[in-house]
Amino acid sequence: MKIISYNRIINPSLLLINHELPSNTIHRPRLISTSAPSISSFNMRKKVLIMRLPCCFATRAALSSSMKTDTYSGSRKQKSSSFYTHPSLLEMKNEKEANRACVYEFLRSIGIVPDELDGLELPVTMEVMRERVDFLQKLGLTIEDINCYPLVLGCSVKKNMIPVLDYLGKLGVRKSTLTDFLRRYPQVLHASVVVDLAPVVKYLQGMDIKSNDIPRVLEKYPEVLGFKLEGTMSTSVAYLVGIGVARREIGGLLTRYPEILGMRVGRVIKPFVEYLESLGIPKLAVARLIEKHPHILGFGLQERVKPNIKSLLQFHLRETALPSVIAQYPEILGIDMEAKIPSQQEFLNSIIESTCEDFGRVVEKMPQIISLSKAPVVKHVDFLKECGFSLEEVREMVVGCPQVLALNLDIMKQSFEYFKSTMARPLQDLVAFPAFFTYGLESTIKPRHKRIAEKGLKCSLTWLLNCSDEKFDQRMGYDFIDLEEMQVGESSFYMNTLLEPRNDESASDCDEDSGEGDNV
Repeated sequence: MKIISYNRIINPSLLLINHELPSNTIHRPRLISTSAPSISSFNMRKKVLIMRLPCCFATRAALSSSMKTDTYSGSRKQKSSSFYTHPSLLEMKNEKEANRACVYEFLRSIGIVPDELDGLELPVTMEVMRERVDFLQKLGLTIEDINCYPLVLGCSVKKNMIPVLDYLGKLGVRKSTLTDFLRRYPQVLHASVVVDLAPVVKYLQGMDIKSNDIPRVLEKYPEVLGFKLEGTMSTSVAYLVGIGVARREIGGLLTRYPEILGMRVGRVIKPFVEYLESLGIPKLAVARLIEKHPHILGFGLQERVKPNIKSLLQFHLRETALPSVIAQYPEILGIDMEAKIPSQQEFLNSIIESTCEDFGRVVEKMPQIISLSKAPVVKHVDFLKECGFSLEEVREMVVGCPQVLALNLDIMKQSFEYFKSTMARPLQDLVAFPAFFTYGLESTIKPRHKRIAEKGLKCSLTWLLNCSDEKFDQRMGYDFIDLEEMQVGESSFYMNTLLEPRNDESASDCDEDSGEGDNV
């Protein structure tokens, strides 16, 4: 039995008839046309249609469900028989591990240990990895360099390396220094030019570092590119200004020793400053020392500075002389004292027969003696002996003025010739005042000797030379020479020279302005 159902009346003259079919058969609905005059017949069957609608809907729902089931089943069959299939997550994982194993095998074959690369995003093919290794080697890095920081292999050549290198080149970083630059700070290849590098460069310029000096600063200390702007860099500069370092000196100070930007105040700078204060150097004097010799902050306090001070005291330096010694020769805080000071003491004793106490006085007056080469010292001692001084007198002269071992030998010969021929003084005067050799012959010795000779004065070399030009002019106005002034003590270093106020700031500003104008 066939059930006739009607879906919808589209036109009074058209009826849609949907025959009930088996569930596995699909037919299109057929349109049965009726003649227009048979309206009465249509009206009679209208009631039948309304009664059959529930049955029609139920039938169509069953038919639709059957069609969807068949269609889904057919789709699955068609998909399973398709030529292209999506890999499963497990298959993708296995393929990725296989590719990574190939990359690791390649790296091991060229000597790179890939153990630290686990978890790092790497190229899926060996060819891309080979490209990265070749590019790094063209930059001058060796396999050993890459092993020191294998994470650099995670950098893309086009996306990471080339933009960073182009930026450094535009700043002025020299190609000849690039290899060492990357060895010291390979992490720069991971950086973003806009987010990481450019803000640091702008900060350095804000610290009064000239644009032309920026590349030199980066070459000296490439690690600065990895610092946070509001972290160690800003606090270290603020502390130095706080102890008395002139703000206008910061730019030059950082240009000469940019490593200060990476030093922590609490761990490095402040303990160093406080230790020098404990030795008797005023804080402002420490600030001036840092202005002139900023690299002394890099001397390890516990590893080098304190052991060196201990060694000096052990070799008969007086504790009260330590501030003067450090102020004269700040390098003494960082040299290898244990290796040098015993050998220098033994050497000096061998040529002038000095005692341990004599060596201590020599270092106090000229701490550079610790780093002085032996050959020049021998030549100077031989010269003094040739001048007619005995070994005992030479020892006394060296202890009184150690600078006679380091002066220009030709100038010393000219000064001695003038002393002997023109001034006609006894050698004992030089033994009493060996600092005579430290004064300029044309600028000081000749003019002053001429004036006292014209006036007919007789005085010691100390009274003649150990004073400023202004003081000497005053002495020339005396009717007689005071005996106390005849016994003026030997010249020495005073800490006040580091505490004097600056009086050349305006001149320096003018020089900087004129220099910039010349560059333009």
